[in-house]
Amino acid sequence: MAVLVIADHDGSTVRDTTNKTVTAALGLSSDVDVLVVGQGAQAAADSAARIAGVRKVLLAESAGLGHGLAEAVEATVAPLAADYDAILTPASTDGKNFAPRIAAKLDVAPISDIVEVVSADTFVRPIYAGNALETVQSSDAKKVITVRPTAFNAAAEGGSAPVESVAGADAPRTAFVSEEMVKSDRPELGAAKIIVSGGRALGSAEEFHAVMEPLADKLGAAIGASRAAVDAGYAPNDYQVGQTGKVVAPQLYVAVGISGAIQHLAGMKDSKTIVAINKDPDAPIFQVADYGLVADYKTAVPELLAALG
Repeated sequence: MAVLVIADHDGSTVRDTTNKTVTAALGLSSDVDVLVVGQGAQAAADSAARIAGVRKVLLAESAGLGHGLAEAVEATVAPLAADYDAILTPASTDGKNFAPRIAAKLDVAPISDIVEVVSADTFVRPIYAGNALETVQSSDAKKVITVRPTAFNAAAEGGSAPVESVAGADAPRTAFVSEEMVKSDRPELGAAKIIVSGGRALGSAEEFHAVMEPLADKLGAAIGASRAAVDAGYAPNDYQVGQTGKVVAPQLYVAVGISGAIQHLAGMKDSKTIVAINKDPDAPIFQVADYGLVADYKTAVPELLAALG
């Protein structure tokens, strides 16, 4: 059995999510290849080659792949699929976009967001916002799978896989128009070791930034937000943590003024240590918190900043 992992990368290095997806792939087979798609992505391919357990790295480049067009990724992967029994990718925004297209092209049912590999055809995935786990057995000859990276440990470095070039496709019926990139000196939310998140209780966009930014700067943390805070306009969409936002599992997650709606808990309850600050002692966030402080954030956060020095 051979497995192809489609890498998640920033153009120069593969992200931690790729290493974790390789771990899931190694649960299926020892024959694991990594596909790096992009334009000018040789450095990312070299980075993927250093992941332990990878047999070889395939590098596909084109203008469409450089812009991350899902149609170009599907057209690139489809010809390669004949050599593989399973195709895995992190359950990122991009992965959730192109994986169903690849599955449709191969006429198979995609298996989404797996958290455990039971066997070559059986997987575990969360349902009902993470409140239940479903065991799925697939009879498809080829499997197309998205992997929830927070459920797997990252594969170690130390590999020396060869890098081969393969044909990269374009998407002739799709045109790249523009993109808006958020630039920040803070860690990327999906890969951050520490995250501080704010909720609707902060009351306004001005208050959200006035409270969360000094705390994030002090801790060297990324900033997240609940869906309620994003919907209210306090924070941009890319800050959203939860079932319909980013699923994160940092070493430390600090929730400020977040009640803990089920969709938010689904996105952060696997965090190693959860600290919750909320003035409502019955807030659901306290059910998953390792440390809970029943207090008004207007008092608690300044005291925390002072204690941090």
